[in-house]
Amino acid sequence: MPDFSIGVDLGGTNLRVAAITTQGNLLDKITLPAKVPLGPDYVITEMCDAILRLSEKHKRSQNFLGVGVGIPGIIDLNTGMLRKSANLPGFDEYPVHTEIERRLVARVVLENDANVAALGEQWLGAAQGVANAAVVTLGTGIGGGIVLGGRIWHGMNGMAGEFGHVTVEPEGPRCGCGNRGCAERFASASAVIRMAREAIARGQAPMLAQAASSTDEFGAKSIYNLAIQGDEESSRIFRTFGRYLGILLAGLINVLNLEMFVIGGGVSSAWDAFAPSMFQEVLQRSIVYAATAPGSPRVDNVLTHPTVNLKNAGANALLAKSTERTTVITRALLGSDAGLFGAARLAALVGDTDSIPKMSGDPLSL
Repeated sequence: MPDFSIGVDLGGTNLRVAAITTQGNLLDKITLPAKVPLGPDYVITEMCDAILRLSEKHKRSQNFLGVGVGIPGIIDLNTGMLRKSANLPGFDEYPVHTEIERRLVARVVLENDANVAALGEQWLGAAQGVANAAVVTLGTGIGGGIVLGGRIWHGMNGMAGEFGHVTVEPEGPRCGCGNRGCAERFASASAVIRMAREAIARGQAPMLAQAASSTDEFGAKSIYNLAIQGDEESSRIFRTFGRYLGILLAGLINVLNLEMFVIGGGVSSAWDAFAPSMFQEVLQRSIVYAATAPGSPRVDNVLTHPTVNLKNAGANALLAKSTERTTVITRALLGSDAGLFGAARLAALVGDTDSIPKMSGDPLSL
């Protein structure tokens, strides 16, 4: 009898629950509005009701392994407490795991949403078959997850992967975390909007000003549309976006030296607008990437590119020869379903702990 698990993706807008087999086949999915203003008890009750509907329906013919829940915010892995979540107001210091456990008689695993998205991409997405990978998610801010040996790496207390709060510009704009110049202040949807509004205020962006005044939905997507239509100021914003994302990636590559770095999240759809400057920055700044860059984009192509000053080519000038093993930077493939598949995978992995080595900081499970 085949096995399946339930994956849950709880966000500030939607609550999604899916039954997924251990082979990665989607059996069923329920999508509900996440009625966060009604309070955490209401949301968790709706979540558990949907989980029970799917588990009861499919365990008649298949073996049910458990439930994985991806949730935004900082989670205490020892207690299952959601310490803080910007996307779920009213959930701070809420005992998410305990409340789900109280309602369900099943194995439950609680995990940060960016981490389960990373696991989903490593299982069935862009990093399928790659044991060690990092996923950078570009949304309102920047999230991230690190997968080592097919398992999420949490660090000391579950806070590993805070890529959005790596400093890329020491005297840059203030971030909500209290630091200045965090990566997500330059390479996120909110950063794109900030730079656009600053350009409008300087009187340098007539097309952006027109777009901002003609629609209530002025955002990163509309700015991207202007960029691909040839608006220079919009294009400059995405070049700046790519440059700072490249600075972030160069540091991650130098420190982690992983096989693959996957770029996901909603803003990754603007890949053609920011990727050229991103790759150029990574090649100039990362000695590891300069040594391991794959055939596209080639190191030699960048070194001969007319926009690159060879005297300041950074790591490229030192290590232009690629080695046999490569560092791949690529787009995510699973889109918004990455978290669902990753959460289901996590439940299946915890349900099969005998075959998987234990790592420091593993997520809380029943």
